[in-house]
Amino acid sequence: MLYIPTFISIIEVLLVTVPVLLTVAFVTVAERKTMASMQRRLGPNVVGYYGLLQAFADALKLLLKEYVSPTQANLVLFFLGPVITLIFSLLGYAVIPYGPGLAIWDFDLGILYMLAVSSLATYGILLAGWSANSKYAFLGSLRSTAQLISYELILSSAILLVILLTGSLNLTVNIEAQRSIWFIVPLFPVFIIFFIGSVAETNRAPFDLAEAESELVSGFMTEHAAVVFVFFFLAEYGSIVLICILTTILFLGGYLFNFSLLLSLLQGIDYDGSIISQLEIFSSPLIEGLISGLTLGIKSCLMVFVFIWVRASFPRIRFDQLMLFSWTILLPIVIAFIVVVPCIIYSFDIIPSNVALF
Repeated sequence: MLYIPTFISIIEVLLVTVPVLLTVAFVTVAERKTMASMQRRLGPNVVGYYGLLQAFADALKLLLKEYVSPTQANLVLFFLGPVITLIFSLLGYAVIPYGPGLAIWDFDLGILYMLAVSSLATYGILLAGWSANSKYAFLGSLRSTAQLISYELILSSAILLVILLTGSLNLTVNIEAQRSIWFIVPLFPVFIIFFIGSVAETNRAPFDLAEAESELVSGFMTEHAAVVFVFFFLAEYGSIVLICILTTILFLGGYLFNFSLLLSLLQGIDYDGSIISQLEIFSSPLIEGLISGLTLGIKSCLMVFVFIWVRASFPRIRFDQLMLFSWTILLPIVIAFIVVVPCIIYSFDIIPSNVALF
């Protein structure tokens, strides 16, 4: 009987991890197709209908490749780095609420947990770049570490401003606090800063200085190939999807979908009550959970599209410009908001109850 809770936990983890990995596969295809349409070309269109199975063909090609490791590399750390990066990029999904009460771990310090997990993923990149015994990989890992440390400060400061409005580090509480208004409306400048920090945190263009092909060949992944390269690839796109979900939760209402507002709008055009009577079946817990998950997915897909849009639109900047932008522009703006927002909250007497207790 002791094995039953363990078995259920394994099933829960698989129910989250497998769809995440499938999502990552299709995000790569979506990125290539979207960028192709922006650049007036076709993109993947041979493997599967409309090129949808291209990601699986690429994964199979990489898995079947012969792996060649550098002779002077520290092999233990060389293989351990990509594994650490992938594991910590997937651990963040444990506290994501996909609907009311739909989370593997409804942790009261969920936001702090996600920040800690994303910080630990930096060690995988640092170990992989150092252990390869290559100057390109080492420079790429140093750049990535400096970039992640710099922009984590921006991210955590922006998240602090959201916490000031909710008074809780629980992700579900942060979503439920947005039933009256999404936080993107009162905190729109903070949302822009958070989004810029998210792009830099995930090593995405125009902030992909750790993987700059023109300078560092492929950055910290230069010496990695075949299966371990797949780990880095999955970790990068898994982090992108995770940060888009976190942005949706903090600023776009998460899984919230206003049924009562929809019904009240329909009452004006539905004179015989036929449409409303059909929509009342959506009030069941199962259907409401499905629609909540679908709502979170659609909002997150919009954020992923914006990530792709930014990559296709902006040129890569220099590394010194990246650091200057973080420390001399974004950080003073965020500190100014950290001073202004509590003053506004105190002036209008809208301090959250959790904070007011202290």
